[in-house]
Amino acid sequence: MIRNNSSSINYRFQGKITTRSTINAAAGEVLLGIHQSSSEQKVYNVVLKQAALVKKKQSQSQDDDVKPDMVIPGTLTLLNQAYDRCREVCAEYAKTFYLGTLLMTHERRKAIWAIYVWCRRTDELVDGPNASHITPMALDRWESRLEDLFQGRPYDMLDAALSDTVGKFPVDIQPFKDMIEGMRLDLKKSRYKNFDELYLYCYYVAGTVGLMSVPVMGIAPESQATTESVYNAALALGIANQLTNILRDVGEDARRGRVYLPQEELAQAGLSDEDIFAGKVTDEWRNFMKNQITRARMFFDEAEKGVTQLSSASRWPVWASLLLYRQILDEIEANDYDNFTKRAYVSKAKKLTALPLAYVRSLVGPSNISHNLITN
Repeated sequence: MIRNNSSSINYRFQGKITTRSTINAAAGEVLLGIHQSSSEQKVYNVVLKQAALVKKKQSQSQDDDVKPDMVIPGTLTLLNQAYDRCREVCAEYAKTFYLGTLLMTHERRKAIWAIYVWCRRTDELVDGPNASHITPMALDRWESRLEDLFQGRPYDMLDAALSDTVGKFPVDIQPFKDMIEGMRLDLKKSRYKNFDELYLYCYYVAGTVGLMSVPVMGIAPESQATTESVYNAALALGIANQLTNILRDVGEDARRGRVYLPQEELAQAGLSDEDIFAGKVTDEWRNFMKNQITRARMFFDEAEKGVTQLSSASRWPVWASLLLYRQILDEIEANDYDNFTKRAYVSKAKKLTALPLAYVRSLVGPSNISHNLITN
């Protein structure tokens, strides 16, 4: 969950979260803040905690091997069946990403499948067929269940796969808890005052996935980038993906009475919720959308800097995801910014084209750009 040709834009990660971009919709320019927002600081604290956990693991062992299977309830056969089920779910619902995971080492791809399935199950609590029956208390129970599986006490076979994963890799529980917090927001909040609020929401529901995944995917041994900068890039990809989801689904969300767009920026563009519900593509809407797409592309650009720092076997699925999601923004533009009645999607032909391109990019390692990631 970032392309811009303006030489005045200087938005980079240097081992910490730097200035967050906001959009001045009226002027049509990207403006940069000069201080770290409260949302950014909150997210950065999670980044530091996860990075510290990874460094601790690295200091304990210089090799990149994962720990042996932890002892959890159930037999090894049942655990293998649990991972097989996670594989099946990932293959069914995230086909392109799944293909990329097949290049990863056996242990890493199993772990990524387990994380994907937990995230999907969490999302479906508030966005699935039984969403209308979900209460805050149900999410509290889900969080308690999460804490148990982190302690090696899984409730079912899918929990067992994640419990095994977090026992092998330096994965912190906080991003998982934060994703549940994002689900709580969906139960009680359908408007976001400004981008600072929306940024935190995007972190909760998507940026967290990057923080969960990097410890499993691993950082290339030859990388000279700081651990924090790689995690910030992973965070940026999650933010970019979620912003893209929001822009793609404006019409669908509006029909559910939801507007996931910064209210202040809508007002600056001369727009309101009523305009969203009316679903008319006007010049004001086009200008507003151009600025929102610019911001999303900026986050994608920041994410690109970190993908090359990942271990070589883990880059392809991330590149594939990044390239395909960026194309959704292109499709919104191709639809003349009509995301009220038209759903922007990437055709199968374009997906097939993206896969080899993603593979070629995955061959480029950190030695070629590590200096830029650190010093730019």
